[in-house]
Amino acid sequence: MKKYLQDRVAIVTGAGGGLGRAHALELARHGARLVVNDLKGDREGSSARKVADEIHALGGEAIVDGGDVTDYAQMEAMVAAAVAKWGRVDILVNNAGILRDKSFGKMALDDFRLVLEVHVMGAVNCTKAVWERMRAQNHGRIVMTTSSSGLYGNFGQANYGAAKMALVGLMQTLALEGVKNDIRVNCLAPTAATGMTQGVLPADALAALAPEHVSPGLVALVGDDAPTRMILLAGAGSFEAAHLTMTRGVFLGDEADVAGQVREHLDQIRARSGEVVPAAGWEQYRLELAKAGLAEPVEAAG
Repeated sequence: MKKYLQDRVAIVTGAGGGLGRAHALELARHGARLVVNDLKGDREGSSARKVADEIHALGGEAIVDGGDVTDYAQMEAMVAAAVAKWGRVDILVNNAGILRDKSFGKMALDDFRLVLEVHVMGAVNCTKAVWERMRAQNHGRIVMTTSSSGLYGNFGQANYGAAKMALVGLMQTLALEGVKNDIRVNCLAPTAATGMTQGVLPADALAALAPEHVSPGLVALVGDDAPTRMILLAGAGSFEAAHLTMTRGVFLGDEADVAGQVREHLDQIRARSGEVVPAAGWEQYRLELAKAGLAEPVEAAG
């Protein structure tokens, strides 16, 4: 088997089981040295230690970290331990997460905040802890774990969906800021049977959605030739891409009753013919000013 990540140093958060375990093992199979992070995973007999043992059995290298992703100081210590062991950090996989599902009307605000804290601020803390090191070495690969629940919505997951879409926004901006230092930032939207999905999906679907079928896609997002700003969907051995697009819309200018005109033209405004994938948020300004005759036209996608 070709090893795409030989001697790269990777951190995977929430790697004690499920997707995180599958990710860590797959990265190790491709030659990466692993920091297996899981909350309190440094305790004797922990799931994280078992994952590290599995990596060692494969002939790989791994250390265990039990830090909490919501604690920035602990994430700094985790990164420092990796650097002390191997001299650098090349790859960060922000995988740690929790579920607190309920319909929005019944959801406690504390559960909303907690999900945002773990998924969003957890990823922010870990990314901040590696960012300057990656800039200094002019190399970095960061993956945010998003979800179709954020991209497209899912009943009973307002907190989770909000967190997962926030990570897409974080990816979009960090990918732009990381270009000059070859820091590539992507999102992975997995469909997999893990401890977080028990009771959510039927048994036959759970059996088909092994986490191991997602992790090969992760390898493509963290290699030397990785893309940047990609949203990769993966599950059951299938891989797709999601795009945040902008339609051509309509220009209404100073017409009388613009509000009424918008109401009448909603179908045309959302028509997808000629839509574009914006290179940055500035493209909305360009498109709207171009239709007003105040900027160069924006080319359609594809």
